Amino acid sequence: MTSLDDIFSALADPTRRSILAMLLEDDMAVTDVAEPFEMSLAAISKHLTILTKAGLISQEKRGRVKWCKLEPNAMKDASVWMQAFGQFEPVNLEAFEKFLEVELGDDHAS
Repeated sequence: MTSLDDIFSALADPTRRSILAMLLEDDMAVTDVAEPFEMSLAAISKHLTILTKAGLISQEKRGRVKWCKLEPNAMKDASVWMQAFGQFEPVNLEAFEKFLEVELGDDHAS
């Protein structure tokens, strides 16, 4: 079982999010996944390994070709966790930043 940390860590990278979006369409061979990206096949393989370890995709060898498949229920726990925050008002980041400046003083403000 993968943890929410693994899932959110995997989702933090824009390349991995793009790969997931591509796999929404259909299963893809690793070489096809790599095609739109300007990086080596080895770099794409590392991204795919992270997505696999997070349980977001699965990989299987079909003949000589390795295929990637989106795991449909993989984000269920993450989705449930995020939906729990839907009951709260959205955070006003500007007001929160001003609050922190007052509380922490200007020397701590970014």
